[in-house]
Amino acid sequence: MKIASMKMPAIIIAFALFMVPGASYVLSSDTILQSREPISPLQPAPALDARKVRLGEDLFNDPILSGKNQLSCSACHNLNVGGTSRMRRTVGYSGRLHRYNAPTIFNVANNYRFGWRGNFTSLEKQNEAVLLDPDLMASDWQTLLQKLLHSRYAALFQNAYAEQPSRDNVLDALVTYQKTLATPNSRFDRYLRGDVSALAPQEIQGYALFKALGCVSCHQGSNIGGNLFQVFGIFSRPQPNKDPSYDGDLGRFTITQAADDKGVFRVPSLRNVALTAPYFHNGRSATLAEAVDVMAKSQLGEDIQQADIDAIVSFLNTLTGEYQGKILKAEK
Repeated sequence: MKIASMKMPAIIIAFALFMVPGASYVLSSDTILQSREPISPLQPAPALDARKVRLGEDLFNDPILSGKNQLSCSACHNLNVGGTSRMRRTVGYSGRLHRYNAPTIFNVANNYRFGWRGNFTSLEKQNEAVLLDPDLMASDWQTLLQKLLHSRYAALFQNAYAEQPSRDNVLDALVTYQKTLATPNSRFDRYLRGDVSALAPQEIQGYALFKALGCVSCHQGSNIGGNLFQVFGIFSRPQPNKDPSYDGDLGRFTITQAADDKGVFRVPSLRNVALTAPYFHNGRSATLAEAVDVMAKSQLGEDIQQADIDAIVSFLNTLTGEYQGKILKAEK
């Protein structure tokens, strides 16, 4: 098997060099404990002011935040379907398709940048941009604050912040709630903590392949991604959108206008990835198996066998965590 020409930890390279195609690879608990794993278990959500969390949750689910009282944040980030939506690209306020697929809101606070292009450096900035964007929530601060002041929210803000609604405390309430949307204690987290029985042999083999092929070079850390930028199409660029008016495939270039940023995106988190189809910035892939195949060809230069795709998919299915003490499930 060809090993992708990208920087990998020495332990991964050494493991890969001794792999036999078609063989089964199982990591013992001793291996886990003695090696420096590139992925770490996800920590539970921090303990935050319950009044602010509840206020933020109410706002997140209330269309009062939108300009015409028609859309809520949860319309595109539905906790019942993996914190996203099942649309390839959601429909904007004016009826036009959004530029990008809606990323999951779960574990969002663990990302170091926000948005597919990583153009926001804080959750507060990202939330404000969504509220004010005419194709998203289409609101403005003067109108929004007046609506909140003359609604049931006036008393809730007074209770949580001892003041009337303001730009700063609206954003703080939303972000405080979003920080609680952590999904720890996946089966893979338990495996990383030393419970080898948490994963089946095929799932362990999938993780070994995930590391050996180089997937882990971009998808690592506690969020298994979300912490760096990468071009989509290192070895081969996926087929672009045929609509000449669509510029979403350009990635960060639409912000920086730098040639090197064409096709560059923030690497998404793979937490709960089994629940967040369709995949990629434009929702191009409907299934995890298809997404793995696309990534192998475009990012790693690999044409991998179906058995390997199946093993990696089985591993990715172990990344589904718990929210409020219950394993996440997507409604049908």
